[in-house]
Amino acid sequence: MAAVGSVDVELLVIGWLQAKLGDNATVRDELDNNLLNELPTVQVEGVGGGDDGFRLDRALVDINIYAATRAEAIALAGTVHGFLLTELRGSATDVAVVGSVATITRPAARPYENTALRRVGGTYQIHSHPVS
Repeated sequence: MAAVGSVDVELLVIGWLQAKLGDNATVRDELDNNLLNELPTVQVEGVGGGDDGFRLDRALVDINIYAATRAEAIALAGTVHGFLLTELRGSATDVAVVGSVATITRPAARPYENTALRRVGGTYQIHSHPVS
């Protein structure tokens, strides 16, 4: 849950990415037992960050792509990476203004215990503040 005067960046990114990707991927926060039937899936998780105690959030967000093949996971991770750095940065929604997006770790292959799919992920810092 976001603090008073701050933005729930995880929910913001989930909704924004789902709108950008449409039916090409499922965007969610938690994975479930149906993951293999929902590929490709983009998982968005807030993993920390900071704020100024007033309005500015400096959230760290981990974004993992799950797909049937490594090539598909890498391609979708590249698309998401591009969207975040070129279209989310400087944008406004009905709840937030996104001032900046920075790459903390570039998308790269990450291990996953299910060998029937591949995982590629990156971490981003997103600076935002509420619209009002």
